[in-house]
Order: sequence, then C-alpha cells, then structure tokens
Amino acid sequence: MAVVQALQSVVSKEIASLFQVQLEASAIQITETKPEFEGDYTVVLFALVKTLKKNPEALGKELGEKLVANNSQLFSGFNVIKGFLNLTIAEGYWLHFLQSNYNDPQYGRKPHQGEKVMVEYSSPNTNKPLHLGHLRNNFLGWSIAEIYKANGYEVIKTCIVNDRGVHICKSMLAWQRFGNGATPQSTGIKGDHLVGDYYVKFENELKAQTAPILEKVMAGDVSGFTDEDQNKLQLFLGKLPALANNKEKSDEIHEEIRDIVRNNTSLMKEVRDMLLKWEQGDPETLSLWREMNSWVYAGFNATYERIGSDFDKTYYESDTYLLGKDLVEEGLQKGVFFQKEDGSVWIDLTADGLDQKIVRRRDGTSVYITQDIGLAVFKYNEYHCDQSIYVVGDEQNYHFKVLKLIAQKLGLPASDGIFHLSYGMVELPTGKMKSREGTVVDADDLVDGMVDIARQKTEELGKVKDFNEDELAGLYDTIGLGALKFFLLRVDPKKRMVFNPEESIDFHGFTGPFIQFTYARTSAILRKELPQNANSGDALLPMEKNVIIELEKYPAVLEQAKLEMNPSAIAVYTYKLAQTFSTFVSALRVLTAETPEKKELRLQLSQMTVHVIASAMHILGIRVPERM
Repeated sequence: MAVVQALQSVVSKEIASLFQVQLEASAIQITETKPEFEGDYTVVLFALVKTLKKNPEALGKELGEKLVANNSQLFSGFNVIKGFLNLTIAEGYWLHFLQSNYNDPQYGRKPHQGEKVMVEYSSPNTNKPLHLGHLRNNFLGWSIAEIYKANGYEVIKTCIVNDRGVHICKSMLAWQRFGNGATPQSTGIKGDHLVGDYYVKFENELKAQTAPILEKVMAGDVSGFTDEDQNKLQLFLGKLPALANNKEKSDEIHEEIRDIVRNNTSLMKEVRDMLLKWEQGDPETLSLWREMNSWVYAGFNATYERIGSDFDKTYYESDTYLLGKDLVEEGLQKGVFFQKEDGSVWIDLTADGLDQKIVRRRDGTSVYITQDIGLAVFKYNEYHCDQSIYVVGDEQNYHFKVLKLIAQKLGLPASDGIFHLSYGMVELPTGKMKSREGTVVDADDLVDGMVDIARQKTEELGKVKDFNEDELAGLYDTIGLGALKFFLLRVDPKKRMVFNPEESIDFHGFTGPFIQFTYARTSAILRKELPQNANSGDALLPMEKNVIIELEKYPAVLEQAKLEMNPSAIAVYTYKLAQTFSTFVSALRVLTAETPEKKELRLQLSQMTVHVIASAMHILGIRVPERM
C-alpha cells in the first residue's frame, strides 16, 4: 500500500477510536509537508473540524499523540501548525520499503486487471508525410497505451488511415499532371514525401487558378456560379462592409468566399470526377491509387520504425467508409434520426446543447460521422474492449461529442466506452503549420535535426572519446529522439505548445537528456558493484530519505497518469526523481561510503532508481543509455 493510502487508513481508524466517527479513508486529505516545516506528510485538519467538533489545534494534538503512540512502526513524531498535523514517518518504514523493492524492475506495475482498452492514434492521411503534429499524436497515443499496460490493462493499439477522399485525389491528379512517371525509386525521394510534394503542387496550382476568379468575385461579379453559390457569395459580400473593424469575422467571411471559389475551379471539378471514378471502381484510377498509397505506406512504416511507434491493428478508410449506413436506417426506424425534404438524414442534438448534424447526404452517401459510428461498432465486435480511447486533436472536440451521443442514442454496445483524448496543437515560434502551403515541419527532417543537435551538444561536452562510430550513432539517436519525445510529452495534453528544438536538448534542464544522463551515471556506479541484499543500517541522512520518498511515489504516479490520461505526470515525476538522485549522488559517496552499511544502502538506492527511471522512460517511449 502506498504511504499516503496507509496514512489515510490509519488516520481514519484512529479517528473512529477517538471520536466514534466513521470517515472514509479516501476523504481524509493528506499532502506532502511543506519544506519549511518539520515532517513528511500533513493531515489537513480544517475539513475535519466541523464533523469532529474540535478546534484544529486541539484536534491535531490529540490525533497526533494517538497516531504516534499506536503506530510506532509508521510514525516517529508529529507537530501541529495552524490546523495542519505534520507527521514524520519512521525511518524503519522507509528502510523496509527500500529493502523490499530495490531489486524489482517491475516495481509500480500492477498485475492484469481483466479489463481491455483500445487506443487509436496517429490516423494519418496518405496525401502527405507525417509531421510535427503527428509526432505529438503518436508519442501521446503510444504512451497512453503503455500507461494502461502498467496499470494492468490489456491494450490494443490501433490506427485508422485516411486513404481515400478528395485530399488523396489532389495528390493523384497533381502526379498525373506534373509527375512524368516519377517514383520513389527513380527520384530517390521517400514515398510519403514524394506524394506530399504533389499535394503541395496541387494546392499551388489551385491557388493560381483561384486568384483571378476570386478577384472578380470580390469586385462583385458572381456570374458563372450555380444559383445556390451565387446567393451565398452575394450574402457574404453583403456582410463584409459592416465587418471592416472586425478582422476575425472578416477573415472568416473571406475564407468562406475562397472555399466557394476554389470548389468551382476546373481543377477541383477534376478532383471530384476522379473521386467519383474511384467510388465506381474505375480500374485505372484504382491502380494509380494503390500504387501511390504503397509509396506512402512504405514511407510511413520507415518513420514509425524510426520513432518507435507501432500498432496491433490498422484500419483503412477505404475499407470502412461504407460502415454505418445500416445504422442510419436503424436510427430512422427508432426515431433517433429524421429525414429532410431533400432526402438527407439528420439527428437533432439541440436538447443536448449542440445542433443538428447530418448523418447521410441527400444522394445517400456517407459522411465522416456515419463511418465513425459504424467503425466504433465494428471495433467493439472485433475486440470487445471496455474502453475505446481516440487520441485526436482538440479541433475535433465537437465531432467526438456527436459520435458518443449518437452511439448512446442508438443504444450501441460501444457507446459508453468512447472517450476522446483531446490534445492541443503543436505550434512553431512562427505560428501555426499549414499542410496545403507546405509550411509543416516534416517528422523525418525534425528527427534528423534533433539527432544532429544531440551530436553537436554531446561533442561539446567531450565525454565520448572511447565510443566507436556505431556506438556514437546509436547514442546520438537515443539522445535526440529522447529529447524530442520528452519535450512533447512533458506538457499536459490539453495544452497547446510551442516546440523549440534547442531548448529540448539541455543536459542540465527539465529535459529527457538530463534524465538519460542521470540514468547512465547511476548505471556506471552499478557496473562497478551491485547491492548484496545485506544490512543497510538503521539510519537515514536527509538526502537518502528524499530519494526513497520519491521512489515510493511511483505507483501512485502511474495511477494518476492513467486517471488523467496524462503522460506529463510521469515526465514531471521522472525529472524530479532524477533531480533528487543527482543531488544525492553529487553530495554523498556511494562506492567509497563511510561504512559498509551506508555503501549497501546507497547501492540499493542506485539500483531502485535505475529501475524506476528505466520503467518510467519506457512508458514515455524513451530509451535510456548505459553510457553517455
């Protein structure tokens, strides 16, 4: 039992004995004692005063005396300060904890709980390579899966690949126009990069085609459009004069106008024709689609292998886009959906605080939400998971609220387990990334850059002269990727963040390399001598005790990370542990300690620290080097 839970249980028991009042142990608030006060853990008395009808000082004194008298194996002393009961944990408790756990590399991990969780992440489009935003998604999803594993769950890691649709046809059409038969083999360009280049070429060509038409429209000429689009354009143009001093709203209207114009270009008409051919099974279109997608998949797989991302099952939109159509019919019969005069099918979610949402177009074709409803049921029937976690950016918050509500209203077995792990976008110091403008930070280039920065910074320190070339290459890769992953995971997923490569590789800061260095430094000690499971004495110096206290928290941090779905809890904890151990090992000798008992104690501390750091960093997807 973790020390905080043990304290809650004991305090609850003693309160019942003293005052004949039964309190749930979990309701008793216990925090770490502030550094300026004596003690290890603090019972917050204010919440108990009303129930127990005692003033804080008297309650603290009476409870403290009882706790120490009846639990000498747990407490060695107490003090009361302004309504806070500060308890000092007996050294014997800490020593027993260390000796019981120091040699267990699985410390903190729970046995299998019998529950199954699916984590879906990555979800790339096959019209472009993975970029910085995908990296945060992959690192977050992979880490969440490992957090659940560490908490005793069976985990299935999945990916849905968006391999069909207008965006895919854009790359295909651009390759037909400008590719001249280019392939990854003929150009030496990685497949996903090659296809992504043609997506950017398409957007540049579309922009050039859009510009003169847009100029005419902004001058008031909306001829050549359908009656419906003409009405929309005139409506938008009529709104603009009143928005002269409202840049945000004005920009929104301009974007609406640009979208209508773009969709009416000959280039976009060709794209829609190509998509129609694909859906009709045109052999030539399907052949090109398969070939270009194969280039992308080879590129994706190389990147996934490089960054350490993997999946137990991959779904493809081309296989799943028709799923859910039968559920629409079922929903109509149940009265969950309704049909409009034009034949389109909708759900009214206004009573749930949302609005009306289309689930089938008037021509009978599916929309994204239709496919996602069907896929949710398909995945549930295949794996019967208790929970299905979707790792998707916060721009899709509305979509997943709708998905869960529809699934619940249809009474689908998958509904209650749907959970959207929403995370903030990664931005650059210069602002947002834009795929269509080619301003994204490519994942492969970024990883290469991080490894290069790791090389430069390591060489500046000059401590790797005894490494051969292969060892150095592996070390730079470990440091560079570790820095990247740690930087992207140390921030709460709910927050947006700005990525700074230089800041992420600092051997003395809140970074992955600092933790890796602490691990390597400690491993060097243990290569010279291991603990012998011998007597480690019966006294602790403050810095020794500080390390044990940090180590004891690990299981609770794993539980917290699962409850919050937040790998940053583990990142912050691991940094604090490395920092605490680094302070300890810089001040106190290990191999040449004052006595054999102290040497054994400090070797046990070293052993447990490397086990916990290795375990925590693995959950973050970060390798730890034996030497640095």
